[in-house]
Amino acid sequence: MEVGKLSVEYRKDVGKSGARRLRTAGKIPAICYGAGADPLTLAVEPAKLMKALDPVKKTNTVIQLTVVGAPGGDQQLTVMVRDYQKDALRGDLSHADFVRVQLDKDVHAVVPVVLTGKAEGVKNGGIMHQVIHRLEIACKPHLIPAKIEVDVSNLNMNEALHVSDIKLGEGVRALVDGGSSVCSVTAPRAEKVEAAAAPAAGAAAAPAAGAAAAPAAGGDKKAAAPAAGGDKKAAAPAADKKK
Repeated sequence: MEVGKLSVEYRKDVGKSGARRLRTAGKIPAICYGAGADPLTLAVEPAKLMKALDPVKKTNTVIQLTVVGAPGGDQQLTVMVRDYQKDALRGDLSHADFVRVQLDKDVHAVVPVVLTGKAEGVKNGGIMHQVIHRLEIACKPHLIPAKIEVDVSNLNMNEALHVSDIKLGEGVRALVDGGSSVCSVTAPRAEKVEAAAAPAAGAAAAPAAGAAAAPAAGGDKKAAAPAAGGDKKAAAPAADKKK
């Protein structure tokens, strides 16, 4: 099986029971739509589908799809995988959606964002936060990049890179707001907390150790003396009254 080429069968047996029979036979149900044409229900061998995908571009691979037994005869379609589902327990493919594409018109794709280089802010102890890991773009099918690399070498502490800062290839445009943050470098929170807590702890400890302890010790002695004297004075009148 060549990358970018896939042969499938037109499927007449639709519905849940038909899908179960198809999966029992080692195939999965699929559908192909788009370009204003009627949808086609398909039967696909999942292993062949995976082999038809470029190992790097994956679902962004443009596929020449041969539909065997389609109404009106076999059809040759140019498609991409728009979506797919996997079995929740086994992780096997359970359904696939194909969309017809035209090589001279823009398509939507989602491409991984990879940060390259080491930011100056990170070298100085900052922490890198990547906000956007996958970017939705629009371009002609053959211009879809395998990944989008973003050089963060010049990013300093408390600075951010935005979608508008990314250098996309000619004919490629982002489908998200240009002001959206791709990544940023911030100071470590733990260091901020420790730096703020250290002066407060030192200031509070000095009075507590010196000022509070001395009065407490002196206060105990002064309080004890009147108590002892008071007991003696109270005893004397009591004796006079008895006399």
